[in-house]
Amino acid sequence: MKKTLYYLFPAFILFVFFLSLNKENQYDTKALIGEKIINFEINSLEGKNKIINNDLAENNYTLINFWASWCGPCRKEHKYLLLLEKNAKLKILGINFKDNRKNALKFLKTLNNPYSYIGTDIDGKISVDFGVYGIPESILINKKQVVIKKFIGPLNQENYREILKTIK
Repeated sequence: MKKTLYYLFPAFILFVFFLSLNKENQYDTKALIGEKIINFEINSLEGKNKIINNDLAENNYTLINFWASWCGPCRKEHKYLLLLEKNAKLKILGINFKDNRKNALKFLKTLNNPYSYIGTDIDGKISVDFGVYGIPESILINKKQVVIKKFIGPLNQENYREILKTIK
């Protein structure tokens, strides 16, 4: 009996593993598209007033970008944020994720600041509320604060063009 269990246990583990491969990704955020963003209030990275979602209502479009100074892919996407900043129809809210304030400000000073607003999410709770599970991630919303598109991973040339086409 012990010998049979000895062989069945690894087979059972493999069976469970292969079953889990067919499971849908629990982090699928497609359901956010077309939905209004959550009400939020976050501290400003610069130590100014708090930022609330109603601050975004004056913008035609807002790109909410989750980033950190320690994030390599965030550096990679930064050039696209700087290009997007030049568009008058778009404001960018940067939410600094689980980062050291001093390092985050140094990052922006070194690479330039594309953000109209900069919030800080020290404990990651705001990010979770937005369905963010890794950075960088960006969420494009319209004036009514409805999610138009979510970008997982660093923004690239294709994403940049898509954003410009959307806000045209």
